[in-house]
Amino acid sequence: MDTRAARKYPPLFLHLLGWSFLALFLMWQPLSWQIVFPVSFWIKQVVLLALLVFIFYLNYYIWFPRYLAKNRYFKFIILNIVSVVALAVLMEQVKIFINHGEQMDRAFRMAREANGEKKHSDKLDNFALLTALMIVGLSTSVAAVRNAQLDKTYRQNLEKEKINSELSFLKAQINPHFFFNTLNNIYALTVIDVEAAREALHKLSRMMRYVLYETQHGTVLLSQEIAFAQDYIQLMQLRLTDKVTVHLDPPSPLQDVSIAPMLFLPFIENAFKHGVSAVQPSRIDIQIRQQGHKIFVEVRNTLFTDKRATLDDSNGIGLANTQRRLDLLYPGKYQLEVTENKEEKEFEVHLELETA
Repeated sequence: MDTRAARKYPPLFLHLLGWSFLALFLMWQPLSWQIVFPVSFWIKQVVLLALLVFIFYLNYYIWFPRYLAKNRYFKFIILNIVSVVALAVLMEQVKIFINHGEQMDRAFRMAREANGEKKHSDKLDNFALLTALMIVGLSTSVAAVRNAQLDKTYRQNLEKEKINSELSFLKAQINPHFFFNTLNNIYALTVIDVEAAREALHKLSRMMRYVLYETQHGTVLLSQEIAFAQDYIQLMQLRLTDKVTVHLDPPSPLQDVSIAPMLFLPFIENAFKHGVSAVQPSRIDIQIRQQGHKIFVEVRNTLFTDKRATLDDSNGIGLANTQRRLDLLYPGKYQLEVTENKEEKEFEVHLELETA
């Protein structure tokens, strides 16, 4: 929801509920006095309620955003004091205009003569200023909470825009580097195996179509993400030696669900970047499992001390940015663990994702 619209249209039900309670307090409590109130009393109460509503929204929409939210405390305090004093003065003028004092005296006199009770005073008048001050405080509190919510929403929207731009940056990174290297490998492959080169070109075109078109919708199917990972792995293997073992184990049976695009690629790309060697035996194991509405992704690769990988490494959009994407897209619905097992020389990434 647009923040300006949210500021203009507060939660209507909560406001109506609050004013209903205040109206009941102003109208119901005096009935315990067991007298017949004149019409002037109810007119005064209705006017008081209307003025309290006016002061609440005057502070909510004008005084708070223009002054307190901008740290102009002195003007905020002065203007609210003026508003409360103006309410008290106006209420006195209304009471004079409707001849409220004489009518209340007559009502109390009749009740005293009928019931032998002591004279009451119009106690609610003594609370007009106090009630107005409470309304100002309540209005300030509600406005402060609302302002904090709007600021939080605004920051989240900015972060989402940043993450979207980082996803676009990831696509740009894949295009010139990965595709360029793959095309060179395919070109070399045409000399020795034309059929394999044709199959590699098909995989490459399928990957390009996925990156350029399928990811534009905000979500993709799990099967599409796995197919993309499989194509990526097979094309990366074109430039690997026999010393590197790569294994991808997809879920079986696979239940298609919608997920954010390119969530797995940073983990797999990180494994290829930091977990393979041209001269030493190395391996990459990728497991993707499903259990109910949860997806489990485990990526293990050989750990080389000279290719240490952490969440802070800049790699595509990077593992750190992937975690920020997860924070925004799946708040409270994921667990991500990245560990280095130096004894077994293994780097591990574990992702648990709830899709429902």
